[in-house]
Amino acid sequence: MEFYKFSKDSGKRISKFDSNFIMSRIIQTDKATNIGCMHLDQNGIVGFHQAVVPQLLVVITGEGYVRNDSEEYFKVQSGDAVFWEKDEWHETKSDKGLTAIVIESVELKPSLFMPLKK
Repeated sequence: MEFYKFSKDSGKRISKFDSNFIMSRIIQTDKATNIGCMHLDQNGIVGFHQAVVPQLLVVITGEGYVRNDSEEYFKVQSGDAVFWEKDEWHETKSDKGLTAIVIESVELKPSLFMPLKK
């Protein structure tokens, strides 16, 4: 399990075409990729299971907790991204609610685009 950030301070200012915004890159793939939006309500949980392919959880709003095969939970919140390798056991839960984008692909390499969270 690796933790990354995609917050505004890790992005790059874009000014081409008279633009004025900050882009925080997340991932790029050439192979088939599944992208979904996951909504955990209050006390929601994605049960403990193995990742079928590498998986990236990109927290958009709210907060929650994640773990891998250790019993220790780590807090995540908006601006955090969590990466699990293929076959890695993991779980996500939230007391207050959480919305996240889930990206699954055989070729995810988030370290190419996002800095590790410290």
